Formats: sequence, structure tokens, C-alpha cells
Amino acid sequence: MTFQTTRRATLLGALAAPALLRSSLGQSAPIRFGALTPQTGAGGPYGPGMVKVIRAVADEINAAGGVLGRKIEIISEDDQTSPDAGVRAARKLIDVDKVSAIIGTWASGVTSAVAPLCWENKVMLFTVSGADSITKLPHQGFIIRTQPNSFLQTTRFGQQIADMGAKKVFSIAAQTPFAADVYTRLTEVMKARGGETIGQVIYDASKSSFRSEIDTALKAKPDALFLNSYTPDLTVLLRELFRAGYEGKKFTLAYAANAKLLESLPAEVVEGLVSMAPSPDIDSPAYKKVQSLVGPDPDPYVCQVHDHVNLAALAIAKAGSDTGVAIHDSVRAIGNAAGAKVYSAAEGLKTLAAGKEVNFEGASGPCKFTPIGDIENCKFRFEVAEKGKYRLLSVS
Repeated sequence: MTFQTTRRATLLGALAAPALLRSSLGQSAPIRFGALTPQTGAGGPYGPGMVKVIRAVADEINAAGGVLGRKIEIISEDDQTSPDAGVRAARKLIDVDKVSAIIGTWASGVTSAVAPLCWENKVMLFTVSGADSITKLPHQGFIIRTQPNSFLQTTRFGQQIADMGAKKVFSIAAQTPFAADVYTRLTEVMKARGGETIGQVIYDASKSSFRSEIDTALKAKPDALFLNSYTPDLTVLLRELFRAGYEGKKFTLAYAANAKLLESLPAEVVEGLVSMAPSPDIDSPAYKKVQSLVGPDPDPYVCQVHDHVNLAALAIAKAGSDTGVAIHDSVRAIGNAAGAKVYSAAEGLKTLAAGKEVNFEGASGPCKFTPIGDIENCKFRFEVAEKGKYRLLSVS
């Protein structure tokens, strides 16, 4: 071999090396998921726990060898419980971080604002938001929701309200995407149970007082109030209802009336308040795992994001690709009722590698979805405030 030939071969090898290196890096680069959760704002009490569980599930999958021989990397952003902040964070996750899935959007307003960015860029969106309008968007299958939609939630909540003897219900609701849907369904359920809704007032959560809204509600002489609120404004509403001398039944959603709210108010202010929430599957091994991470009484959202990460990882393994399109195409098959029941991606990855189908059932319950991405069904938990603490009424 001549000096010239040797020099040419050396040069070609040097030029090829970066390309080979890039190829190698591409194959071993981490699979990126974006955690878009409310670290601040009205949803701030829930976001930190959600991110903790998201990261813990990714760590568990990575310890088991990862997916397609690659690690999962979680990139966390705060949506501030604000649509504008959520859109800015989602753009960064999609355009800069190149995530294949966004996990954990909480407020319906944030999810509605972020969703178009996801389907336009073919990024899978996993959400815990409940507004019916979300899965009615033209999302082309790029939304999966583990939170029961407003219709399913309100059906069960309305039945509970009627079963507890309410006949005339007035709704005081925050200005949210789901307020109208909830009131419409509540009206239908109360009518079917022999009761009625007698009005709704929508309030601006930025106000420091809701006394005029309360006066409007009490003039209608309800025997029950449905307080469709977030935690900060529910705190104000409960104080003002107490001062107004209201002694009727009070119902609300558990994400607003959490244990911290009960601790922050005098026991007499919250006495008799009934809270309602989708219930995790408390008998599931996955639920017990979440308990080990966040404590004995996990909220529904940490349970649902646990399932989001597992679903995304298993969908990627099944598809053999880490793109949002691959997750889109495979995620519904991860809850295949005919498959082997698994409670974690670590289990499911072994099952898929053996050429078998999986039936993933998570901390939130069975993960089976309708064609538009809604969870098919789940259990619900009802509690009542007594002497400043919650007492469980039922899980059904």
C-alpha cells in the first residue's frame, strides 16, 4: 500500500468516525419524557408529588435495563396551573428537549392549551384533567386520559348527592372548561333521582370575596350546594358560607378539599363537607408501590402519573420505537384484556420480550381506553368532614 493510499484510508477513517459515533450515541441516547405538572398555582399542592413518582417509575425501569436498551430521562417543567405558562413549557419540552411524550397535565385549561402543540408535533399527551371538552378536541389519538371525564365523574357524584337526601342543588363554580359540562350532567342525574338543580353561578377566582355569589345561591333556597372549586377559592367560600349561617349540605371535589384545607380551617367551618374523587385501586400492587413513595394515602394524581410512565414505556417496547407516533399506535394495546396481567413496566417488558401481550393494570386501576382516549371506568371515593378530619363514607 502506497503512502498516498494509506493517507487516504486514514483520512476516510477519521471522517467516518464522527458519523459512527453519532450513530452509536443515537442508539444509546436516553428516551425523553416531559413531566408538565403544576408546581405552583392552584394545583401546586399536587405537582411535587407527581414529579417524585414520575421520576421514581423511570428509575425503576432504568434499573431493570431500560426500554429498547436505553434509559428513560425525565425533564420536568412547571405549568404554574396557567395555560400561558403551560404552553411556554410545552414548547420547550417539544422543540428543545425533543420529548416523545408529555405526562401529567393537571388543570383542564392547561391541558386544552397544550394539546394542539402535542398533536401537531406528534407528541403523546397523558393527562389527569377531567373536562369532557379535552377528548372532544381533534387530537387524532394523541391524548390519553386516566382521569374519568366530567360526564362519568358527575354521574357518580350526582348519584351520591341524591342518595344523601339532597333535592334542590345549587352550584357555585369556578370559571373552568368543565363547569358547564358538570352542571348539565348534574341536572340530568338529579332529575333522574327525583331531585333538581336550581341554578349555577360562575365566579372569578381572582376575587378576594364571593359574598355576592353566595347571596345569589342562598336566595334560591337550596338544601345542598355543589362547590365546583379549586383549593384557594374553596377556602374563601367555606368561610363565607359559615358566616352567612348556611346549614345545608355541602359537596365538593377532593382535589379542592384536601387534608391541608381541613387543617387550615376551623372544624366548624368544614363540618359536614362531603368530598368526592376518583379512587385508586387500593388493592393493587402498583398502589402499594406508590404508597411506599409518597405515604399511606396517595392522591389520585400521583397514582395516575405512575401509570402514565409505565404505559408510555410499555408502548415504546411494544412498538420497537420511541417516537410519539409509536406510543400513539401501541398504547391502547397495553391494556389488552386477553394479555398477561402486569402491574409495572419492569414486569411487562419481560412479558413483551417473550412475545406475549400484556394487560397493564396500574395504581389508578385498569388502563383501558375508549377510541377518543378516555378511561372506560374506575371506582370513586366519598368522604365527609367530621370534627376537622375526613371519615370514609364509601368506595364504589
